[in-house]
Amino acid sequence: MKITVIHGQSHKGSTYNIAKQLCDKLGGEVTEFFLPKDFDCFCKGCTACFTDETKCPHYEKLEPITKAMDEADVIILTSPVYVMHATGAMKAFLYHYGYRFLVHRPEEKMFAKQAVCISTSAGAGMKSTIKDMADSTFFWGIAKTYKLGTAVMETRWETVKPEIKQKTDKNTTFLAKKISRKVGRIKPDIKIKGFFAVMAMMQKNGFNPADKEYWTAKGWTKGKRPWKS
Repeated sequence: MKITVIHGQSHKGSTYNIAKQLCDKLGGEVTEFFLPKDFDCFCKGCTACFTDETKCPHYEKLEPITKAMDEADVIILTSPVYVMHATGAMKAFLYHYGYRFLVHRPEEKMFAKQAVCISTSAGAGMKSTIKDMADSTFFWGIAKTYKLGTAVMETRWETVKPEIKQKTDKNTTFLAKKISRKVGRIKPDIKIKGFFAVMAMMQKNGFNPADKEYWTAKGWTKGKRPWKS
């Protein structure tokens, strides 16, 4: 099993430790990236990626992370709550993959992957923070996205109460077993399949030539699908 983790922060606090706990239980080969240390660019809004992603001014810097995600069986996105949402570094990172949304040119490999969105907070905000990340995993076409939010009630992992850590341990154990059982056998749920079917109809007369050409070349506008039936 290959796991790629993109951390929306560079410090190793509660969010990092919960992700590490999950990775240790999953086993396999883990590749980690820390934002903004490993990618610190803001999307320029130039729209170049919508016609050719290689024209993005940050394409080369982003490529190692893109490659790692494409090769992974499981993608884990993490972010502590920053003013009720994901970190700016995580948002800036995700903005660079708009061209991979189902409405444009989704990467075929994504339909066989699982994802986990992890967030922690000293209080509230996990739901909206996780949504910031899970919106992207859905629109990338990832077959299944799990959501793990934890109110740790502290600002440091070392001072989190034992009962909260025990609950986290139980949750990551359960999730690791669930993910492991489905590696190599996962299929997109009905929501993704339905959205894909609508996009396939639209791409027959797509407004963006690059997208239309991509879908046509894949055979997706003629009934072929990027997952096994």
